[in-house]
Amino acid sequence: MRPSALITGSSRGLGAAIARTLAPSHNLLLGGRSAESLEPIGTELAGSTPWPVELTDYDAVAAAASTVTSLDVLVHNAGVADLGTVEESDVEQWRRTLEVNVIAVAELTRLLLPALRTAHGHVILINSGAGLRANAGWGSYAASKFALRAFADALRLEEPSLRVTSIHPGRIDTDMQRAIVAQEGATYDSSRYLTATSVARAVLTAVQTPPDAHPTEVVLRPSGR
Repeated sequence: MRPSALITGSSRGLGAAIARTLAPSHNLLLGGRSAESLEPIGTELAGSTPWPVELTDYDAVAAAASTVTSLDVLVHNAGVADLGTVEESDVEQWRRTLEVNVIAVAELTRLLLPALRTAHGHVILINSGAGLRANAGWGSYAASKFALRAFADALRLEEPSLRVTSIHPGRIDTDMQRAIVAQEGATYDSSRYLTATSVARAVLTAVQTPPDAHPTEVVLRPSGR
């Protein structure tokens, strides 16, 4: 029986690339905000199953998670990146960033723990270089990613039957990156960034690591080539 994988934020960008990379070896649950947003990737990856749910609607998340009885791989890819200095970042920005990037991740993981334990599963958290260092103008985002790394570290110690991997990529050539660069007022140059496919392959490598090894952290930086 093929292993199963749930990927959040799989409708586009890095999430879609991860879905494409895992599709040959896994039965996929494609997470996204709506069924409509998942139609293109679902049509492309025949045999996959849409899993539409707003991750901050916790009643809806609980209902969706209750249908998953065994899960081999959970990839937390969904997230937001709102930039601003400390002076510019208001309460709502902090709340939204921490809600989506940390609290929703923790709650979905908690709800899926029985399914993950059943499969001796693997939790993969798409973090960021901002989860290792904070830069000016990235305070709320970096704080959320530092918290996400702490969550992964605690989960790894608390759930010895699971593997837990934090992936820390540098900037990735995606629509989200274009929006970030526009916020920064800079010129977009895709050659400066990682491709989504390269990061997705790192996820696959972590998943395929033999069971005697535990890939705890993967750090990727653009080579500029």
